[in-house]
Amino acid sequence: MDADRARSLLLAEREEVQSLLRDTEAALRQDLESEVDSGPGDAGDRAAPLTAEDTDSAVVENLRGRLDAIERALRRLDDGTYGRSVRSGVPIPDERLEADPAAEVTVEEARAEQR
Repeated sequence: MDADRARSLLLAEREEVQSLLRDTEAALRQDLESEVDSGPGDAGDRAAPLTAEDTDSAVVENLRGRLDAIERALRRLDDGTYGRSVRSGVPIPDERLEADPAAEVTVEEARAEQR
């Protein structure tokens, strides 16, 4: 993949992930405030903010992980190793990089890792 195209894709995705992260962190703060502010009620009423808090926390963690992956890809782009598996050094096909510009391994390596 052309370095300019890769950088463009990565920067656009970084911006999107950062926006989603800000929104989700705001929702998490709101969930925490709701939990503190909740008065007496039935167990279901008290559990709702906890469920939302758990969900938002998981989303925040995933978004931070994605942001880290994007930053690693940008560093690989700067040091000239972008587009090669961080595990084996094998070239990652352009189709995979178009679908996931922060891909660190080939599809085959990712599948083997999941097993």
